[in-house]
Amino acid sequence: MTSEPIDPKRQAILDGATRMFLAHGYRNASMEKIAQAAPVSKATLYNHFDSKSALLSAVISDRCRSLLQTMTQVTIEPDDVENNLTQIATSAVDLIFSEDALAIYRLVVAESPDFPELGQLFYQSGPQAGLTQLENYFRRLNATGDFSIIDPVFAADAFFSMLKGDLHLRCLLSKTLRPSADEKKRLISQVIAFYMRGILHAKP
Repeated sequence: MTSEPIDPKRQAILDGATRMFLAHGYRNASMEKIAQAAPVSKATLYNHFDSKSALLSAVISDRCRSLLQTMTQVTIEPDDVENNLTQIATSAVDLIFSEDALAIYRLVVAESPDFPELGQLFYQSGPQAGLTQLENYFRRLNATGDFSIIDPVFAADAFFSMLKGDLHLRCLLSKTLRPSADEKKRLISQVIAFYMRGILHAKP
């Protein structure tokens, strides 16, 4: 089955709107400025999106889908659990601390009080999708009979929470603070070691 072709005009609008929303916020990014950034006419813009709120929702959905592709493309090798988790953790950390992901997170938090459906859309398209992927992987490990993961849902949630830690909040509050490559590598190594020894109980 082939995927639907991407509408170049629609994608240009989404890309332009993303730049405007992240640079100026929702309230200060007018439809006129977004049309100029695309660049398309205002008529073309309104033919694709009838309101700025609809456009913002489409931007969040598009960016979450694009960012999450990094994780969903990880190849799972059933006989190499440590390597699998390392790949997932590496993709997750690169995503979580990327400029785009942090900017989208700030935007959603800022606008969610006025657009509560936006927060739900972000959660379902981003964090929840990643959690579901890892939860399903842990269930597959249980199904092999070689592991006994008591609560796959909790194990997946705790995995990503440990990767974020306090550092994610500090990065959200600063536009300059970012973990170095060595810091990310050390974080991933510590989380994987903890999981291999304490969470993923191999059956004797």
